[in-house]
Amino acid sequence: MKIVKTKDGISYLWPFILVTSLFFLWGFAHSILDVLNKHFQEVLVISKARSALIQAVVYGGYFLMALPAGAFIKRYGYRKGVILGLLLYAVGAFMFIPGSKMMSFEFFLVSLFIIGCGLTCLETAANPYITVLGEPEYGAGRLNLAQSFNGLGWILGPLVGGLVLFDGGDIAFPYIGIGCLVVLVAFFFMRIRLPEVKEELIDEAEGVEKGLWKYPHFTWGVVALFCYVAAQTGINSFFINYVTEANLGFNNSDAAMLLSFGGMGLFMFGRFLGSWLMNRIPAEWLLICFSVGASLCMLLVIVGLGWLSISALFVCYLFESIMFPTIFALSIRKLGGHTKKASSFLIMAIVGGAVAPVLMGFIGEHNMAIGFIVPLICFFVIAGYSIMYRRISRS
Repeated sequence: MKIVKTKDGISYLWPFILVTSLFFLWGFAHSILDVLNKHFQEVLVISKARSALIQAVVYGGYFLMALPAGAFIKRYGYRKGVILGLLLYAVGAFMFIPGSKMMSFEFFLVSLFIIGCGLTCLETAANPYITVLGEPEYGAGRLNLAQSFNGLGWILGPLVGGLVLFDGGDIAFPYIGIGCLVVLVAFFFMRIRLPEVKEELIDEAEGVEKGLWKYPHFTWGVVALFCYVAAQTGINSFFINYVTEANLGFNNSDAAMLLSFGGMGLFMFGRFLGSWLMNRIPAEWLLICFSVGASLCMLLVIVGLGWLSISALFVCYLFESIMFPTIFALSIRKLGGHTKKASSFLIMAIVGGAVAPVLMGFIGEHNMAIGFIVPLICFFVIAGYSIMYRRISRS
């Protein structure tokens, strides 16, 4: 595939495949949170705003761990950064075993925070590595292709969580399984060697080194990524609440299946579609179109028109599918030696996922549809960023 070859024709296919396997793992970890959110509301008898703390601690881990993870990766390389992330992920997952006996919300939050720290290391290493693993013009398409397998994790998370938790199963079971898988993957990465990609220290346009924050496409990319993760996490967190409150005959288990196969299925399809389209259409143009489409979907969700609004909620997953990898790839384009540091700040921006669910929980405590004004505003910001990037790239 041309998107995983260097300009000299060297194939990075096998390193690409190995690192892409990681994307599934954090997709599963994130998507099962959406089932935990509703499960904790009922089992532990807590409010929507309080249950949203499970997203807050995971994404808060991103904010606190991103810079240390970036420093670790800069010193020891991408492979050791991946191994550290996998081991932290496994520790947090296995902590659900005693957690299932204690049934303490606070203990679960600590476990999820550790998982969040592990995911931070994985994303800080894998996202920029995939982006720079080949020719720069295919960076966004390459990351979208890798993130498509992240979509598979997003499908299986609600599926497994819904089948186990809403049918009275032990909350530890999904985490025992994923913990064992993570340990196996960590062992595999200990036995392999990944090629380290060297970045140039100078700006390609001006021929001189510039300060990181003097690149406007990066600075505003941090803002756009914060808004995207806020929107995505908020929508996922209260998808089940929105569907069950629409009075269309869906229970919690039904809504979890709809989220898994409907929303996340479209999300995964959108990433494969996006990676194909980006070989033909500039990434920033596609981002403009998809962010406008997502904004229109959120308007329909807010007004609450029954099946039409439910359908718009599904279609929004298609439109939001390309946003994270595209914003990330565009933001680190032509940053040279700043790439690893820039990746840390972009991963810190994932803390948006800690903010939006709590805010949506407060706003939508009595009418969930109104809470979706938060992702609507976020999609407006992303549309603005994509238009700004287009203007910068043309100049």
